[in-house]
Amino acid sequence: MTAEELSKIIVKGMEEKKASDIVVMDLRKIKNSVADFFVICSGNSDTQMESISDSIEEQVLKAGESLPYRKEGKNGKQWILMDYVDVVAHIFLKEKRHYYGLEELWGDAKMVQVN
Repeated sequence: MTAEELSKIIVKGMEEKKASDIVVMDLRKIKNSVADFFVICSGNSDTQMESISDSIEEQVLKAGESLPYRKEGKNGKQWILMDYVDVVAHIFLKEKRHYYGLEELWGDAKMVQVN
């Protein structure tokens, strides 16, 4: 499965749990980027963030891929990071997303707003 296909599956997992402000960032043309794609979304509560995270895992497993290489932030409930090596999913608590500013930090990336 390509990184682009995986990013679409991750978006589907986010949409299943009504994540808001989904953005897919294509980092492939950025020198020294840490992944090919970032998929970013916001959740309204820690419960919704956890549901989004679980939904992403479920969709990726259904597609025949494995669990994330690394997963962080599930306990802090402000930013959950799911590292699938070539694609990294970021689930932010709505009010924390702007604070971390990933879209600005990786501003050279091609960005596609999903919803």
